[in-house]
Amino acid sequence: MTHPVLADYLRTLSDHTGPGLAPLPLAACADMLGLSGLGLLLSPGGAPAELVQSFGERTLALEDLQRVQGHGPTLEAARHGALILVPDLTDVSSFVTDRWPGLPGAIEELGVRAVFSFPLRIGVIALGALTGHRTRPGGLSTDQLTDAFGLADTMAQIIIATSAHADLPHVPLLDEPGLHFAEVHQATGMLADQLDTTCDLALVRLRGYAFSHDTPLLDVARDVLARRLRIEDNGSA
Repeated sequence: MTHPVLADYLRTLSDHTGPGLAPLPLAACADMLGLSGLGLLLSPGGAPAELVQSFGERTLALEDLQRVQGHGPTLEAARHGALILVPDLTDVSSFVTDRWPGLPGAIEELGVRAVFSFPLRIGVIALGALTGHRTRPGGLSTDQLTDAFGLADTMAQIIIATSAHADLPHVPLLDEPGLHFAEVHQATGMLADQLDTTCDLALVRLRGYAFSHDTPLLDVARDVLARRLRIEDNGSA
């Protein structure tokens, strides 16, 4: 049976005439799942996962941190289709310390105590991830897990359907002006031009600077774009 929150959303889709996907009721979905925040990330064609819609004051910082370190539950769910459930980040016996060195403590500093990442997939097609978090430790109940799986499956089907009916051969959500990390892409391009290198290596420079200076990646990107910061070829400013 479809949860009422999802049923209401599915009804709104038939009336949506704008580009891409109608905004998700993420606040209601987070409440449904007992979460403090929730983020929808898409990665069409194997591209890095992009945060396209979010709820919660810590969601952007959580995704930014994973981008800086280059690993984490969202990235693993999006890249490899892995279901990641971390009900207590302070549990040193869990797998997260070995899998993502340095990340659990940094996430705790954000005030996040539990993270849950659900892959968005249709068969072998990876579409992204739905990542939620809590500011207190604790797992999801059986009913909450059922609702989360239903939400992820529904979103995957909607994304595929939206893409199939688009004029362009890629998911239109990533062309919307509200992309949370659009400035990171812009700064990467600018830095690649300055250093005469590839965008992949320029992004490594941005991430390295953010990591070594304990600064959000988005803030570093904005400083580069505003020309308040110039990163040299060796990664120093």
